[in-house]
Amino acid sequence: MRFLVLGPVAAEAGGPVDLRGPRQRAVLARLLVARGRVVPTSTLVDDLWTHPPAGAVGAVRTFVGDLRRALEPERLPRTPPRLLVTEGPGYALRPGAVDAWEFEDLLARPDPSRSDLSRVDAALALWRGPAYADVADEPWAVAEARRLDELRLHAVEQRAAALLDLGRAAEAVADLRAHTAAHPLREGAWNLLARALYRADRQGEALSALRDARRVLAEELGVDPGPDLRALEADILAHAPSLGPGRAAVARPVLLGREAEQEALLAAADSAVGTRFVLLSGDAGIGKTALAQWLDAELRARGWTTAWGSSTTDDDQPPAWPWTRVLDTLGAPAPAEPTAFAQRRAVVALLARYAPLLLVLDDLHWATPETLAQLTALITDPPPARLLVLATHRDTPGLVDLRAALARTDPLRLRLTGLPARAAGDLVRAATGRDLDRSTADALHRRAGGNPFYLRELARWHDEGAGADDVPPGIRDVVRQRLAGVPEQVREVLRLAAVTGDDLDLLDEPGLLDALEHAAAAGFLVETPPRGFAFAHDLVRSAIAATLSATRRAVLHADVAARLERLRPRDAAALAHHHLRAATPASAARAVGHARTAAQRAERAFAPHQAVRLWQTALDAHAASGTDDEHLRLELLMGHVRALAYTGDLAAARRGRASAVDAAARLGDAQLTTRVLGAFDVPALWTDPDDPELSATIAATARATLDALPEPTPDRARVLATLALELRNTDMTGAAAAAREAAAIPHDDPALRALVLNAHALTLFDHAGMAPQRARAADALIAAEPIGHRVLGHLVALQAHCALADLGAADAHALSADRLAAEHGLPLVGVFTAWYRALRLSITGHPAEGAYRAAAAALPGSGMTGLEPGILALALHCDRLQRGGPPLVADFGPHEPWCRPGPAPPPPPRDLLFEVRSCLRARAAVARADQALADEVHDALLPAAGELAAGSGLVTLGPVAQHLGDLAVVLGRPGQAREHYARALAVAERAGSPHAVAAARAGLRADGAPGAAPPGRGR
Repeated sequence: MRFLVLGPVAAEAGGPVDLRGPRQRAVLARLLVARGRVVPTSTLVDDLWTHPPAGAVGAVRTFVGDLRRALEPERLPRTPPRLLVTEGPGYALRPGAVDAWEFEDLLARPDPSRSDLSRVDAALALWRGPAYADVADEPWAVAEARRLDELRLHAVEQRAAALLDLGRAAEAVADLRAHTAAHPLREGAWNLLARALYRADRQGEALSALRDARRVLAEELGVDPGPDLRALEADILAHAPSLGPGRAAVARPVLLGREAEQEALLAAADSAVGTRFVLLSGDAGIGKTALAQWLDAELRARGWTTAWGSSTTDDDQPPAWPWTRVLDTLGAPAPAEPTAFAQRRAVVALLARYAPLLLVLDDLHWATPETLAQLTALITDPPPARLLVLATHRDTPGLVDLRAALARTDPLRLRLTGLPARAAGDLVRAATGRDLDRSTADALHRRAGGNPFYLRELARWHDEGAGADDVPPGIRDVVRQRLAGVPEQVREVLRLAAVTGDDLDLLDEPGLLDALEHAAAAGFLVETPPRGFAFAHDLVRSAIAATLSATRRAVLHADVAARLERLRPRDAAALAHHHLRAATPASAARAVGHARTAAQRAERAFAPHQAVRLWQTALDAHAASGTDDEHLRLELLMGHVRALAYTGDLAAARRGRASAVDAAARLGDAQLTTRVLGAFDVPALWTDPDDPELSATIAATARATLDALPEPTPDRARVLATLALELRNTDMTGAAAAAREAAAIPHDDPALRALVLNAHALTLFDHAGMAPQRARAADALIAAEPIGHRVLGHLVALQAHCALADLGAADAHALSADRLAAEHGLPLVGVFTAWYRALRLSITGHPAEGAYRAAAAALPGSGMTGLEPGILALALHCDRLQRGGPPLVADFGPHEPWCRPGPAPPPPPRDLLFEVRSCLRARAAVARADQALADEVHDALLPAAGELAAGSGLVTLGPVAQHLGDLAVVLGRPGQAREHYARALAVAERAGSPHAVAAARAGLRADGAPGAAPPGRGR
């Protein structure tokens, strides 16, 4: 089916398709304008009617139904349509060919096997009238019709330029006169017309054309001609050599990332005295032809003659066709000699007449014996003339004899590999006209393997909103075309290989070897020593896989699964992948077991991202198997939840956990509930839960489950530890009791031990000043076996050493945590260490606000909702206050009671911010001279007298003793105040905090006198 829009909208499939009525044509046109994207039904209604009638939606469905019958008349009832499909809220057209797309491809893709003139002529021949002629005035069609018309005008100018390059200036003049008359504001057209007239020995008319251009631009736009037209006028008056016949200014194609190869090719041309040979090799799409085109343009600009001959896969091409094309380009008749030998010698002699000559033989890997024989004649008896022969070919095993013959000439050998990553952004911009962020450009570059053709196609496909794993149509079409050129047996093996993926060693059997070697020779595969094959590029594999029907794909996956069972029965991940995609309930059931085994292995290796994918595979397989084993499903779900939490996807992990706990509770199975509760042994660092409602639900479920587990078993210990973690910050007494009981139960499970240690560490908040106990708990966690809890240990140690004013130790633990996070892909660790580094700046007197804001920017989307609200405002507020600055006015969220002036702040919860909030209460007591509050806060903070108020690792309010000294002044205890200030000075000096040192010394100078004003008043 082919669709036509370069004129009245039409469709053809061996003949015209009967499209009935203007509305039906309008629907078709509207879908074609969308270029494969979905058009919602509501949009179709609005676009088809200015005032939609009551039954507009039904009418659209009728038009769509009629169109489907017209486009696919042989489609059976209840068979899904292939071309006009229903997707989401509307419809999309999946056309195989559209004349406008063919037109754009012909303009955008130079083809060395045909002249630019024939290529542009073929593009212009597609036009039958104005684009979208039936609907060109509709608002939704105007932009697309104008865009296509602009491309047509550009093509007319390209055609004129091609005529000039061929020395046919007189032919170009007539077309260009009509073109400039119809479109007088196009400076490029005037430029071409003036050049054509000059080359046709009509200098006066050329200057007259430029005067006409100047007059039109002044009258219509009030502007002078641009610099190109002004420079051209000067060149014509000066008879510049660049304007002479055959010396037109050459448009040099821009290449990216090929600077070294460009330099080598120009050096080869400069050093060519006689005949010099260059072999340019590389994979399909790597840019061999583009580099040759660049060299062609460079040498033409230097006065060289250039000629191309390209080999093709067409079996009907005449013998030595590339040489025929070379002679045609040179305008030289083919010699008529009695023997093939004499004929080849005559061609060699003929070439010498056109020196200096660049001779490009493109795609030599497809060359026929006659073509190679002519090249061999040139190699063995080169003429004493300045010839540069550039032969491009793919990395294939053939051309052995030719390589041997060339070796004697010491050719320049260049092998193109992928473009460097630095060139990706520029190439994407050239392909799409817009910039991409660095990470997206790098991702496209990685997927393309640096291959310029693949990268351009991926960039355009991405620009159109395609998914990350989709194969662009341009790549699919090229691969399909190449597939059609190999025997059916080779195609069948390539289809099997596409499903096999990276495991092509599974196909290492004698019956398939010939087909694999043929596929390698055709460039689909590469040989991987010492034995084996791999796809030349994963996009080739994906494009071949995309040609498979769902049924064939499932059958091939079953074949691969059977091979794996026989050859690699322990490769659980691959077995799961192929069994699931074999698409039968029985194979899906086998996939469940393999995926679970592979996911557990990934967890033991602490590869959480891999574990997420494998647990999801297990869940998908369980659903496809048709089994109703809810116990198994919940086990798989909790594995997935656990892995999600480790990768940082906390929101998804919470949703999955809530679903699992609810399902287990509804089943009323205590053992199952125990396993579900205990499966979430993910480290927890912050004392505020991210989802208080879920925590309350889990705590209630845990308490109910403990009633069914009276014996001191590991299961009871696991549920107790889970209860302790969920009670943190809401019932610290109950949490501590649960953690103590869990710790008293004997077991030999390293994961359970780590979970219990985590629970213990998060309940060490009975009173202020427990940083030493938390440091000891951190040491135990660091020695734990699970990687995640070792990372947690370093973060708890970081917090504890901040409170102990030992920033050197805190630095070491931050570095260790970051190193482990980088090794194992734990993104949330960096969130905490970034906050620590901002805190460190605050403690040591450096500007910290920028670092705090940068750290806070990583919180949204992290899923750490228990930490995020108000924490930045609290940090900046405390940073100001501890430096003696004014309080911050902001939204403090849950920290509001301790930051705002007003009533006396309430006692803070026992958590990681207990000391900071208590110090804010101390400041309020001092500001209000509230002795009762001062006495209460003094007693609460006294156990932390030797610490910094920084135990969270995020926020600091300086030495706790400084606040105790201020409280003692309010309480009229000068001796005690001096002791506190002296201790504050020691803590500040240990921490390297100059402003805290100054504040402590100011307190000491005041000598604790009643009424002395401690520094930095206000909350």
